[in-house]
Amino acid sequence: MSTQTELVIGVDFITLPASDLETSARFYGELLGLERSAVWQREGQPPLGMEFETGTVTIALVDPVALGNQLTPHKQPIALRVPDVQAARERLEAQGIAFFGETIDTGVCHMTSFTDPDGNVLMLHRRYAPKE
Repeated sequence: MSTQTELVIGVDFITLPASDLETSARFYGELLGLERSAVWQREGQPPLGMEFETGTVTIALVDPVALGNQLTPHKQPIALRVPDVQAARERLEAQGIAFFGETIDTGVCHMTSFTDPDGNVLMLHRRYAPKE
């Protein structure tokens, strides 16, 4: 262990672009079952963003166009921890979510990927082998 003062001690939130915050709110809140904890809004204006809690890291959805930027989907998967990847996949497939290929068993974890309404790549993930 280092004797220096720690610089980074964790991750508080990640930001994902969302073109339609109400559609994204239904996806993350109703479909994935995440709790919405905040809405970013200027008085008299539509929301600029909102936050959803995963239990470890907050997902902040932001309308990039409202902030003067382009919508560029996040293409590297964000791994969402679930108790059972296959059961979670089946539940989402029943709601119309399409996955990329089959569920992968790496010998350490199970994982499978899909996208949110804006093309941000998400992954259902469950590590079943202990970390060494």
